[in-house]
Amino acid sequence: MFLSAAIRSRPEFSKGMRDMSSVALGTGAWGLMTGVAMVKAGMSVFESVAMTLLVYAGSSQLAAIPLLIAGAPAWVILATGFCVNLRFVVFSLHLRPFLMHMPRWRRMTHGYLTADMTYAYFTREYPQPPVDAAGQRAQEAYLTGNYFVVWSAWMGMSLLGVALANLIPQSWGLGFAGVLCLVAVVCSMVTTRLRMLAALIAGATAVAAYALPLKLNIVAGIGVAVLLCFWLEKQFGLDASAEDDK
Repeated sequence: MFLSAAIRSRPEFSKGMRDMSSVALGTGAWGLMTGVAMVKAGMSVFESVAMTLLVYAGSSQLAAIPLLIAGAPAWVILATGFCVNLRFVVFSLHLRPFLMHMPRWRRMTHGYLTADMTYAYFTREYPQPPVDAAGQRAQEAYLTGNYFVVWSAWMGMSLLGVALANLIPQSWGLGFAGVLCLVAVVCSMVTTRLRMLAALIAGATAVAAYALPLKLNIVAGIGVAVLLCFWLEKQFGLDASAEDDK
């Protein structure tokens, strides 16, 4: 059990919770908007609750909702979710040395519960993998404290959004608020020239391919940006994980 007394009692767990508390309000607001958006789009309460509990990926949920409502083929919905969450492949590769000492089920659970801000705070606090058992326990406690706050904020507010969706008038424009939340998350991650270029390429491609059905312009934008930036990184040695340009 991840929230065992051994983990909760460690000071790193409390520190992870304190650090993540600074962004819990934003995470909760995004979860609230996503919960409302699912019901407002026509999904049933059962479907909305199931998607919240099982998917646990706000950007994929918001991307999949219009496709589900439009009756898009399953492969289109899955491909969209895959493209939107490609960043987690990079996250998992980076976190692999930190977690490889654990059994597979623990690694998979940590991977499922780790979110964008969890990854960002954890790698900032621990830039290097642990060198001994004490370091392993400390890092796991910090990571658990991080995602405990994120998971609680997301689940609680998303379920609240599902419950209150029918009481919130359409004129409030909460669907657009969800888009603004995504824009804010993307902007906070654009910290290098390569990331800025990737955002511009994805946006330009999505606009140029707007006429594609089933919102496939979003998938096209992500795919073109990923492929082109991989090529640029290989050809010119640009580093997407480098520190901000001075």
